[in-house]
Amino acid sequence: MQITRRIATPSDAPPLAELRAEAMRPSLEALGRYDPLRVRRRFLDSFDPAETVVLLQGDQLAGFFVLRRRPEEHYLDHLYLAAQARGLGLGRRVITELQDDARAAGVPIRLMALKGSPANRFYRACGFEAVGEEPFDVLYRWQP
Repeated sequence: MQITRRIATPSDAPPLAELRAEAMRPSLEALGRYDPLRVRRRFLDSFDPAETVVLLQGDQLAGFFVLRRRPEEHYLDHLYLAAQARGLGLGRRVITELQDDARAAGVPIRLMALKGSPANRFYRACGFEAVGEEPFDVLYRWQP
């Protein structure tokens, strides 16, 4: 799969919020927590194009991630793939590159995943360890 990357622009916010809502819907519905406005608003309220990387397959949105680099850690705030890009190794490629970057910086990667989401299995398979829980999320850390 040929993927190109670019830093997001402000005009990317609505389609990225839509992709996030689509990706999270099954897990949020399973928890009885799906609210179509809230799921989009939570993303849009913290959207920072400079920290957001858009993944494209040709001219189609394949996914995106938001990495907030801090001196003590890298925080992976979002990683979502479009339905047609899932199961093809793209998520694993992104995580491997982020781990290489964190290793070079000498910092861990931290993230949260919604309880019951397939993302939990994915992050564990990528070497992340659960380090805590909140009412609806599992907290993960990867240490270089």
